[in-house]
Amino acid sequence: MTDRVRLKVLGISYSQIQTGAYALILAQSDGPYRIPVVIGAAEAQSIALRMESITPPRPMTHDLFVSFAHAFGVKLTDVFIYKFEDGIFSSELTFTDGERTIKIDSRTSDAIAIAMRTGTPIYTTRNILDETGFIMEVQSDEDLDNDDEDSDQDYSVETPFSEPKLENYTVEELERTLEKLIRDEQYEEAAKVSELIKKKKNR
Repeated sequence: MTDRVRLKVLGISYSQIQTGAYALILAQSDGPYRIPVVIGAAEAQSIALRMESITPPRPMTHDLFVSFAHAFGVKLTDVFIYKFEDGIFSSELTFTDGERTIKIDSRTSDAIAIAMRTGTPIYTTRNILDETGFIMEVQSDEDLDNDDEDSDQDYSVETPFSEPKLENYTVEELERTLEKLIRDEQYEEAAKVSELIKKKKNR
């Protein structure tokens, strides 16, 4: 379908629209547009775990769904965000077992979480992109070097982490903290610590 536009998952930020919610940021694969999708904390946690390549000790709901589909030879071929109405995105999942192809309606947050676990392409329509998309302003490298503190506030795509105490931990201490958080199933905090470890290792 020529009207389809492929998207990729860019990151997650705290939602400025709803308290206790998050904004999943989807990016146009071959263009500058970004689409914010408001999602709940549970879905944000599931997506964040996948983004940070964290494997929980027990499978979460989306992991279980993917394992079930694979066990019965069912493949997810694409995720399609086909409608935006009253501030809500509607999506459908297309499955095939090699003989039959079926489409199932889904919440967009669930569809994205499953797609990320199966490497499935995500699409939307050009109309939805034009209606809901925005172009993110990107600062130059020189601006980022001169104003690191401000840039952290400007770029809220990644889940913010504001624990000053953990900022002073060594990488080894952070890795031990990460292991404990995963054991305790505090996955949202684990994702934040994992991101902090990456930043420290890249310095």
